[in-house]
Amino acid sequence: MTDANAPWHAHIYYDDAERSAAERLRGGFAEMMAGDEVPILFIGRMSDRPVGPHPIPQFEIHFPASAGTTVARTIEESGLRALIHPLTDDDLADHTTLAHWIGTPIELDVSVLDPPGVNQGVDRFGRSDF
Repeated sequence: MTDANAPWHAHIYYDDAERSAAERLRGGFAEMMAGDEVPILFIGRMSDRPVGPHPIPQFEIHFPASAGTTVARTIEESGLRALIHPLTDDDLADHTTLAHWIGTPIELDVSVLDPPGVNQGVDRFGRSDF
């Protein structure tokens, strides 16, 4: 992570049994955001169904690269699995070769991702989710 302000996402996955842990983690990120402890820019809603390339329930957060270590550690401590990735102009690479998994990876539906150079995700950084 060379640019401290570079845009990053984390997708935190959960199943029915993990939903309360996901809610607690989401609430913890909201507290960090409100307290300016960590520069979390956006916290998405809990999506209890597949959305976009994500085949199981998840929520996402947006943060600058400078917060990556804290975000990853916080997710690891929750015991949930997550995909952490940068936002570049290559949505496929962002979700595959440039991504980092916490916990057991899951197979994403990469067929719905933007082609290189047409990444709609960059424009929504810090503002909206799926």
